[in-house]
Amino acid sequence: MKPITAVVLGAGSRGCSYSGYAREYPEALQIVAVAEPRADRRDLLAQELNIPESNRFASWQELLARPRMADCVFVCTMDDDHTAPAIQAMELGYHVLLEKPMSNTEAECRLIADTASRTGRALAVCHVLRYTPFYMTLKNLIDQGQVGEVTVINQIENVGYWHQAHSFVRGNWRTVRETSPMILQKSCHDMDILLWLMGKDCRRVQSFGSLRHFTPENAPEGAPERCLDGCPHAERCPYYAPALYMDMRRTGWPVDVITTDLSEAGRRKALEEGPYGRCVYRCDNDVVDRQVVNLEFEGGAVATFTMTAFSADFSRQLKIFGTEGQITADMGTNQIVLHRFGEEKQTIPVDAARSGHGGGDYGILRDFLHVLRHGGESRTSANVSLQSHLICFAAEKSRKEHIVVEL
Repeated sequence: MKPITAVVLGAGSRGCSYSGYAREYPEALQIVAVAEPRADRRDLLAQELNIPESNRFASWQELLARPRMADCVFVCTMDDDHTAPAIQAMELGYHVLLEKPMSNTEAECRLIADTASRTGRALAVCHVLRYTPFYMTLKNLIDQGQVGEVTVINQIENVGYWHQAHSFVRGNWRTVRETSPMILQKSCHDMDILLWLMGKDCRRVQSFGSLRHFTPENAPEGAPERCLDGCPHAERCPYYAPALYMDMRRTGWPVDVITTDLSEAGRRKALEEGPYGRCVYRCDNDVVDRQVVNLEFEGGAVATFTMTAFSADFSRQLKIFGTEGQITADMGTNQIVLHRFGEEKQTIPVDAARSGHGGGDYGILRDFLHVLRHGGESRTSANVSLQSHLICFAAEKSRKEHIVVEL
């Protein structure tokens, strides 16, 4: 059986993560072309996957101007640049694996879903949590009736203090105007998971949140613009960039995001000149650093979601309350405890993850390739994923306007 062929638009962290499937399973997937404006990242991915010079492009526009050269496209460009390449690819006959969020506007999300339906192309949105052994186990327990009817779900996304600083203060997703609101960029995963676990439509949304800590007003006295400019708080600040990026034992994410030159000199140069060396209190960030969302579902079940930057944990934790029992779960420890009322607690085994996002990165690839070979609809198709995006837009509207939004 010949491998499915793909082209990758965007050789950043996500594009490289999904492309890694081709390195481990070349009999199933072959990457034949890449488009990436940064030459160092474009060439690094191309060399790893043996992509010829003729199939390396500086922009997705240049690649999609060529006749169709593969079965599918991985759209891993920045958030505000998803719609045009996804639509053009489908019009050209490509199937599409689309990094989340689908788009940063409701109109464009609907347009993407409509285009997938009209063209008949398979489109999977990268809500990778649905494909993790952790969340699949939770879904199976609910569907088996182990807790009876689900009445309440509480989910916490512990972003992690260092991850917030890396991605949402210094990094690519720090500003709404350049990418997306935090609830859409980071937490559309969570809205999608809550929908999936509930198995019912969401009816009402309410949200509160703000950016309060990572602001110039909270900069310690004497803190410079950049950490390497003689910061007097270097030994005490948990966000001190050299402590996060100059440990030479670290070579993977997030260190490999700041530069492709992972030598000591290369890292230092990146911190001296690039965005990741800035003081976290002196950046141009505007996304929230804390947010809560209340959700009411069809039939009266409710859910709460908390996103916090201020956690030592880097994981998702949740409690599921039903009429016959409850589930306590921690994705960070891969632990699920089922407690049926009147019975002893049970620790439910979860398969070990074999890729990023708790196994979801490769899980979605397996599902997507299966759909391309055998037909059917992805677990995270455009139509399925649209509602979670609508919840995110409603949550942001509620947060900014202080209202309850009806869906």
